[in-house]
Amino acid sequence: MSTTLSPTVAPASPGVHADGGARRLAKRPGSGATDGTPERIPFGRVLLVELQKMFDTRAGFWLMASIVIASVIATGATVLLGDRDSLSFDSFAAAVGSPMSIVLPVVGVLAVTSEWSQRTALSTFTLLPSRRTVIGAKLVDVLAIGAVSMLLALGIGAFGNLVTSLVTGNDAVWDITASTFAKIVLANELGMLLGFALGLVFRSSPAAVVGYFVVNFVLPGISGALASSQHWWAEHAGWFDLNQTRFLLFDSNLTGEQWAQLGITTLLWIVVPFLVGLRLVMRTEVK
Repeated sequence: MSTTLSPTVAPASPGVHADGGARRLAKRPGSGATDGTPERIPFGRVLLVELQKMFDTRAGFWLMASIVIASVIATGATVLLGDRDSLSFDSFAAAVGSPMSIVLPVVGVLAVTSEWSQRTALSTFTLLPSRRTVIGAKLVDVLAIGAVSMLLALGIGAFGNLVTSLVTGNDAVWDITASTFAKIVLANELGMLLGFALGLVFRSSPAAVVGYFVVNFVLPGISGALASSQHWWAEHAGWFDLNQTRFLLFDSNLTGEQWAQLGITTLLWIVVPFLVGLRLVMRTEVK
């Protein structure tokens, strides 16, 4: 007499289907859905996680701290070395704006490239497969950091203006209007967006940082050389040179044509690279 052995199926552990696919069968009491679908991660939580990641590493922490450090150094140097009788709030804003135009775009670059340089992209996109959500959260965090950093930097500059007034006995001169401040913030935000877009395209910190400095410091020299030798370029460079129109935001009132030039150059140098970089991030295999 033969004995037929029937296969024994081990019971599935809670939260795991018998077919081996790990799924959450039910959410915690009071969380809402009980249909077995995974809980959707709120965008606000992704924002906070991505913001925390920007400060987690030693390099990230000191990069953020350098915003305050650079503002304090620039303000102190202006008080000590500047002509105190002619200093105004605009003088301090210009002093703190120079280091901000360098530091903030690097923040935009590292917000993206750190995922690849620190080899965290695989875990990030595994825990949250929606890459657009991750990139969107990083973008919002970068823009928020830019705005807060400029508020903080100008606040330090305002303190320096008050100190100068107390030292000299002169009345403090507040010669920056709300519209001027908004344009300064916009100029720095565009710099951060350029760095962010280059970070998406290259996904390498050294390459993206070098690319930003080439666009920001090398190309203006080439554009100036072309303008001095080519009459056509001198008349139309504003439609192609992002820096020529972006830098006008710092110290002048833009005409309607100049605003249009800023829009076109932003499209060419920021929006297009951003879309190309986003497509590369969406299609590239993460290892």
